[in-house]
Amino acid sequence: MLEIIKALFFGIVEGITEWLPISSTGHMILLNEFMTLEVSKKFWDMFLVVVQMGAIFAVILLFWNRIWPFGRSNVETTSKHVNVGPIRIKMDIILMWLKIVVACFPAIAFKILHLDEVCDRYFYNPVGVSIALIVFGIVFIVVENWNKNRRPTANHLLDITWAMAVFIGVFQLIAAAFPGTSRSGATIIGALLIGISRKAASEFTFILAIPVMLGASLLEILDFGFQLTGMEWGILCTGMITAFLVSLFIIKFLLGYIRKHDFKVFGWYRIGLGILVLVYFFLIK
Repeated sequence: MLEIIKALFFGIVEGITEWLPISSTGHMILLNEFMTLEVSKKFWDMFLVVVQMGAIFAVILLFWNRIWPFGRSNVETTSKHVNVGPIRIKMDIILMWLKIVVACFPAIAFKILHLDEVCDRYFYNPVGVSIALIVFGIVFIVVENWNKNRRPTANHLLDITWAMAVFIGVFQLIAAAFPGTSRSGATIIGALLIGISRKAASEFTFILAIPVMLGASLLEILDFGFQLTGMEWGILCTGMITAFLVSLFIIKFLLGYIRKHDFKVFGWYRIGLGILVLVYFFLIK
């Protein structure tokens, strides 16, 4: 029962930190120091990835009407809609998904070449995570100050061009290479640098996470196998369901927050957390 309660806390942390640009990895490492799940290392490694599926299901639910390209054919064919028999295909959403796929190519190549394993070997540790937290915290503040008087060239999700999608995909690699960077943080910074509005950058980041994180979760499940114990199923499901419920709130909160505020507060938070992790592991532990 105690491990289920711990899984509840991990799900809460995952649901909050997966979408805010503050690094879920950094928080999970810190939480595990004070509330260690009594499981095998193999299960723990799988849990860290697969628990994200709960957060992804929240994105799918909240953005369903904007990511599902099919509907009933009840309007005439236009430049945005094509009717195929009784089915209406929303071509603007199809185009958006093609851009999402293009943005995924760098991450796919990174995984195929097993570069993620190399980076984890050298950087998946408290020092590496702390440095990533602090450095990208500073970058957030600098980029937002530089971006303060610039007008976005892409205000809406559908304004994002092919070149912008590729650029964001490359920035996503930074998060893959350096744990603690934050996948959402890296892609949002990349988007802001090329003139995408905060709202469009956040929405593209959320949707980009769907194929990336579902794919990563599927690979982890296949590698681990389905022979989980009853307790392991309980821990995994508790974490996923909790992450899903918390993510519903956090995604709505972030989209509302950035209408009137920038991301600098998250930059300062990252710097503070990075320093806290360094102090704990070098001076306290």
